[in-house]
Amino acid sequence: DMLFNYGAFPQTWEDPKHVSEDTGCPGDNDPVDVIELGSRQRPVGSITAVKILGVIAMIDDDETDWKVLTIALDDDKAQNMHDLDDVDAHFPGMTSALTDWLRMYKTAEGKKENKFGFGGKPQGAAFARKIVDETHQSWRKLMAAADEKGKVKKVASGANLYTDLALGDDDED
Repeated sequence: DMLFNYGAFPQTWEDPKHVSEDTGCPGDNDPVDVIELGSRQRPVGSITAVKILGVIAMIDDDETDWKVLTIALDDDKAQNMHDLDDVDAHFPGMTSALTDWLRMYKTAEGKKENKFGFGGKPQGAAFARKIVDETHQSWRKLMAAADEKGKVKKVASGANLYTDLALGDDDED
């Protein structure tokens, strides 16, 4: 068990060709990770509406791996939580414990500790929303480029729900 729910924001992409000014590292070629700090454990694969509270700039294997801190809109504390100060007020020690866990969790596999931008200090909700917007724009560019090349495939991801996937480019080095 983890002390949070973990997922990703759809339609975001951490571009491996873009070096973040905030971390000095390129993106990790994945959607933006979401950490939901609410009081309930969510089922695997659940889709949950959340409020953005902040972000941690984790650096994993010299790649930027943003961790957006959120709370589910249906959580009892959601109406009173708007930024990192509220996280610390309602869940004392949570951001520190979370950063420590993110730093160490891969060492059990014999890997090195993760590093962090901003000296390990989480950034607030406004900055986090900027990161989500930037990575959404990166995703849009990725999809537009794939569409131009005929490399977009529509796949079923639920009943009457379809997702566009950008297929890899086999002819590029």
